[in-house]
Amino acid sequence: MKKYLLIGTIAFMGTALFTSCGRAGEKAAPEAEFTWEVDRFEDISVLKYRLPGFEQLTAGEKEFIYYLSEAALCGRDILWDQNFKHNLVIRKTIEAIIDTYAGDRESDEFKAFITYAKRVFFANGIHHHYSNDKFVPGFPADYFAILVSGTDESRLPLGEGQDAAVLASMLTPVMFDPSLYARKIDQSEGIDMITASANNFYEGVNQVEVEAYYASVADPADPRPVSWGLNTKVVKTDGKMTEIPWKSGGMYGLAIDRIIYWLEKARGVALSETQKNELDLLIKYYRTADLKTWDEYNVVWAGNTGLSVDYINGFIETYGDPLGMKATWEAVVDYKDMEASKRTGKITENAQWFEDHSPVDPQYRKEKVTGVAASVINVAMLGGDCYPASPLGINLPNSNWIRTEAGSKSVTLANITDAKDNVARGSGFLEEFAFDQAEIDRAVQWGSLSDALHTDMHECIGHASGKLAPGTDPNALKNYASPLEEMRADLFALYFMMDPKMTEIGLMQSDEPAKAQYDNYIRNGFLTQVVRIQPGKDIEQAHMRCRSAIVHWVYEKGKADNVIEVIRRDDKTYVRINDYQKLRTLFGEMLKEVQRIKSEGDFEAGKGMIENYGVKIDQDLHTEMLERYAKLNLAPYSGFVNPVMTPVKDSNGRITDVKIEYCSDFLGQMMEYGRKYAFLPAL
Repeated sequence: MKKYLLIGTIAFMGTALFTSCGRAGEKAAPEAEFTWEVDRFEDISVLKYRLPGFEQLTAGEKEFIYYLSEAALCGRDILWDQNFKHNLVIRKTIEAIIDTYAGDRESDEFKAFITYAKRVFFANGIHHHYSNDKFVPGFPADYFAILVSGTDESRLPLGEGQDAAVLASMLTPVMFDPSLYARKIDQSEGIDMITASANNFYEGVNQVEVEAYYASVADPADPRPVSWGLNTKVVKTDGKMTEIPWKSGGMYGLAIDRIIYWLEKARGVALSETQKNELDLLIKYYRTADLKTWDEYNVVWAGNTGLSVDYINGFIETYGDPLGMKATWEAVVDYKDMEASKRTGKITENAQWFEDHSPVDPQYRKEKVTGVAASVINVAMLGGDCYPASPLGINLPNSNWIRTEAGSKSVTLANITDAKDNVARGSGFLEEFAFDQAEIDRAVQWGSLSDALHTDMHECIGHASGKLAPGTDPNALKNYASPLEEMRADLFALYFMMDPKMTEIGLMQSDEPAKAQYDNYIRNGFLTQVVRIQPGKDIEQAHMRCRSAIVHWVYEKGKADNVIEVIRRDDKTYVRINDYQKLRTLFGEMLKEVQRIKSEGDFEAGKGMIENYGVKIDQDLHTEMLERYAKLNLAPYSGFVNPVMTPVKDSNGRITDVKIEYCSDFLGQMMEYGRKYAFLPAL
């Protein structure tokens, strides 16, 4: 599970010529001179992240990182196709236009096209990366036809018998009709979530058929169930349900073969025999699509702790499937921040204490917390569903039985958080939305620590806590599983942040950081997170539903004691916490119920929790938040360009070093990746 918190240079010389990120980048610079933001468009800010301490790594560690980083970039096409079946055709058409369009590049229409292109690149498709709504171009459909007709036809993704006019005609309704393929993921209550969602996980089937199919193949009594459906597309042919596996020689095989190529290179320089073994299993899984092999890999990977360099690579998170079964492809390559990891070490050393003192029903606590490993890491490369938008923390594996028997790994992404913090400083956000100066001062002094601790505890012990009741189907919560799981981890972290144990083990010197986190969480969940949502829309994204449900539940339950107060001042709405200890008690009560829901697979109770507290938005308050936020000239979403890695080789061709340059050109990196890492056919 992942935790989210929430200008490229173009030189035109005849045809479009982009400065490559390597040449347009910058070497490691002093922090005061480092330019964090590289682009801003629509609701997006694109940043760079630094690689602190990379130069101190050994040559072997750098070589290992380089190979893993190439593997992380080779699966890019997979995610695009998973998000929507027409995404690759659209992307390759956009790339051809940018590279070869012979018409006027200074017109307002062409500038609007470039903005649209950036949005598509950032979202890995034509649906917003967070809201899942399709965004339509800011230029007319007839201008799109002009762009396509003015582009080198040899560069266009044309099918047999097609020309530029046919391609433009085919793509125009897909791109411009807001009612067609309107949402990548639609989990609205009462609809068929499969047929209403535009993602490419299912074809020719409906929700009832899919649920019945997996109910027929899964064994609810299996104590070690595989993650059914994780790595397949479900189609119906001649009335029969079929799963098409994602593997070498199968669907996505051309990209998977390139991933395997680089994983084999990495295996040759792995930092331990155990790491070689896990890479062997991962490669075997990619060749066979066998989910038992995937579980074997995750057992070895979860137990292989204390590493200086680690990675994530595979079909992992299920947020992109409305039923929470199919996994999008993602990759992260990282190296450990040794000093900062001392903080997470204190948390994991006390994991059993936190579990034993959890407010949940004792029958749903783990008698023995196994293999909870946590680190603070620096990201070296992002790929797939972690790029350009990156999580701040990750806890894996997701399988409940593997967590129980083999443990899990939790990481906090230090350099990603650092980049966001550097850009946020002095933005005016706190001054606009915090209730008073005391709240602002607390956030300024303790905000970075409190956010880091909340992320650490969410990932390290929140996701790793609790257990299912015997016989509970791990998929029983269906489309509500993801927001409920994020709620469980958030509540675990929130509850224990105010515990005296935190000062006892040296993570805080007082409860002020906990108060800063409570302030931030309530303010965000009640007020400010809705600036990411268009007027009139419901909350759909799992993490946002989580925060909204928590905040509105504790607000309602604490009304009698005025635990949280909503205040109008100068025609603006604020929230104030009047009793932090009572709020902590409410967090504990909610955690107890959410854990019960998960442990028992109580679908109806989980549905009620999310639908009643996490979905709807007060429209008057929403309008106010949007107006106040707009005055700050901030982008509600941010993502990243990757650094550029260049291997240095000796006379025998062996890698002796890896040089790092920081890309300052978002669109340039997108075009470069389109040239180097496009392995799947568009049609």
